Amino acid sequence: MVVVSLQPTVPYLTRSGMATGSREKAFALWGDRLPPDRDALELVRELYASENAGQPEPSGSQDMVGLIVPGISRLDYDASVDGGFFPCHIESSCDATTARWLERVVHMIPVGPRPPGYGPLGVKNVHPEWIRRLGQSGKDCFNAILERDLPALGQSMVECSSCWGALLPHTLEHPTISIDLKALLSWYQSRYDGAMYSGCGGGYLVVASEADVPGSFHFSVRTE
Repeated sequence: MVVVSLQPTVPYLTRSGMATGSREKAFALWGDRLPPDRDALELVRELYASENAGQPEPSGSQDMVGLIVPGISRLDYDASVDGGFFPCHIESSCDATTARWLERVVHMIPVGPRPPGYGPLGVKNVHPEWIRRLGQSGKDCFNAILERDLPALGQSMVECSSCWGALLPHTLEHPTISIDLKALLSWYQSRYDGAMYSGCGGGYLVVASEADVPGSFHFSVRTE
């Protein structure tokens, strides 16, 4: 899985795959600065425990890693390590040139937050081949970013979307969702290098393109 730590340059929509809930918990724990004398992965675990206390369906730890670990990171998960809840290995890049490239070629389009009553886990097709492809798409995404290869980045995003659609169909279609997320995603994927959603049930369309994408904005990567 790939996560990018962002500078908060815009007020991101809540319930949209942008770790806004995790950020609120981090503010409650530590104020507006991360503790400077603490190990990053210790902070990840502390924030994870705070956010998921008493939750029957705990969120993934990728949001916490993206908030706390700077730069662009590849998270490797293994079910035999911590039950698969935390990465067994993290590889990060804080290279400024790579960060500026990613800021330029990735475009964000607001679509809408997850609606009340939405849940992505109603149908689960956990097939090993789709899991393998999903993991490979993350590896391909990280490598494409490091190599600043836009077509490869776009293809990894398309592949990731296909895998999520197969594994958890409610990520794109659900009785509570009034927007045709699949059709919207297909339109952007057919016209740009690649596109995917920021989270389950919508959020933002994340579009890979050298050309301008009408109605979009750019993010800023935190590298320190």
